[in-house]
Formats: sequence, structure tokens, C-alpha cells
Amino acid sequence: MTDATPPPAPGSAVDTSGALPPVELVHVPAWGPYALAVHGGAGPRSHPLSEDEVAEREEGLRRALEAGAAELAAGGAAVDAVCAAVVELEDCAFFNAGRGAALTTEGLAELDACVMRGDRLAGAVAAAGHARNPVRAARAVLEQTPHVLIADPAVEQLTEWGCEVAEQEHFVVERQRRALARLLEERSHGTVGAVARDASGAVAAATSTGGITGQLPGRVGDTPLVGAGTFADDSTVAVSGTGTGEFFVRGVLAHDLYARMRYAGADLQSAAREVLDTHLGAKGADGGLIAVDPRGDIVLAWDSGAMYRGWLTVDGPVAAT
Repeated sequence: MTDATPPPAPGSAVDTSGALPPVELVHVPAWGPYALAVHGGAGPRSHPLSEDEVAEREEGLRRALEAGAAELAAGGAAVDAVCAAVVELEDCAFFNAGRGAALTTEGLAELDACVMRGDRLAGAVAAAGHARNPVRAARAVLEQTPHVLIADPAVEQLTEWGCEVAEQEHFVVERQRRALARLLEERSHGTVGAVARDASGAVAAATSTGGITGQLPGRVGDTPLVGAGTFADDSTVAVSGTGTGEFFVRGVLAHDLYARMRYAGADLQSAAREVLDTHLGAKGADGGLIAVDPRGDIVLAWDSGAMYRGWLTVDGPVAAT
């Protein structure tokens, strides 16, 4: 895309006449009693990262993996691990979630998050403007309410749930102000997420995002929608997605990956490639996903040219940009 060409609106139709973009995939076989993977967003990059930028982002991914691994190593549940990992990513200003989130056309951060356990219980928040860690608010919806999705929870509600609140100044960083200013040159999107399998064999997924730079106020993407950007089922898979959210929503992408495994017998790697090709590549969109099955096998896959990603190995965390 040249500087003279405005970007398409989020989720709008684009040219699909060319070949499908290649899906890059990392497979991490099960190696121990638990498994964990994280992502920090996928999408095209207008310029290569500097050495300092690579180091900063890889350190953020490693901190997230270490936080989740500490929960799993102590016998914690998969949901504890994914929430701990995503909190670290939300607190890192280099990723589009929590502090450092993308800004709407009005210059505000509206945050989405979802937490889902493999027993199909889920909680989510959308367009949240005051939850310091949206993933914690999403978990509160799961554990403290009879609901699945709450839009813009009030400060009083967040406080009642025991969630820390923050003013908008906490979320807004100079990098995103600049991104909003150059909206006609480059539209930025990205999301953070984690998937885990614990020692009992249960799986969970958590996803958090600030959405798309310059999105309309009130826009909700795939992240907080169960089955679109986040899904978990103990018998099959846990999935967290990142990319152009409207396409994840239209394809119910995370659930489609589950369905291909559950009902069509596809293996994890094949299912991941198929859903990216079907719902993103074939429609001119881009993105990626991370997924873990009940055995502890992990797949990280993307067709976007780049995805911040990390996973645990027997030798410790691995982070890549």
C-alpha cells in the first residue's frame, strides 16, 4: 500500500484475485505436564523493527510466558495461566491492549477482552474505558455474573468486582497518538492473547485488544465474541486470534477451527491452515492465531507477514517477532 492510497475501512472488501498468502506455522509438540503460548498481534509492518524494538517486544513476550508458566508450575488452572500472561501483555506499552492500545477517531482507548475455559464458561467486556486490565474484568464477568458479555462496565461495577480502574491517560501513549495522526497512511491493528493446557488436561484461552487505530467509537471486534476471536473446549482445542476482526466475526473463525477438529477429524495444524486460508487469505484479509489441544500440542500460525509470538519449551520461554 503506497502513502497515496488510503487504507480500506476495517473489514471492507478488498482485491482477492491473487494467490492466497502463505500461512506460516510453528508446531510445538507436547513436551510436559502443561503447555502455554502467547501472541502479541499480527499484521503487516510498514518498516522493519529496530534491534531495540525487537528486544523490547521479545522481552514483553517472555515476561508473559514466565507469568503464565509460574501459575502452571504451581499447579494452577489453565485459566489462571492465560490471564496472568495477558495481564503482562496489557501492561506492556508495546502491544495493542491495555496500556498502549489503539485509539478511536476521538482519541480514546476502548478495550475488548475475553476469557474462556474449556468447560465452555466464558466472560467478556467490550468498549471498556476504565478497566486497567480488561482481561481481569472479562474474568470477573465469567466468575461473578450470570452473563457472558458486558459493554463498557462502569467504574463502580469494576470496583465491585475487585478490578483496578484507570483514567484514559493510563492507556494513551505517544506511539498511538502518532498512529492516529497518520491514519490515512497506515491502519494499525493488533491483539494480545494466550492459550494454555494445565496439568489436569484442561485448556483455556484469553484475548485482549484495543481494536483498530481510527475505529469508530463503539466498534466491537472479534476479541470479546465467543467463537470469533476466542474459544476453548476441553475435548478439542483452545484458540486465541489476532488480525482484521471483522473477518474473524463473519467466519466465526475460532469456532470453525474447533469444528474442523471435532467433527471433520482434522489435526490441529491442518485446521489452523484451513481457517486462515478460508476466512482471511481468500478474502484478502490477514491475521493469525495460537491454539493448544488437550495433549499439549501447540500451533502458532499467521498469514500476515509477521506475528509477535512466544511459547514454552522444556528449556524455557521462546519469543519471536
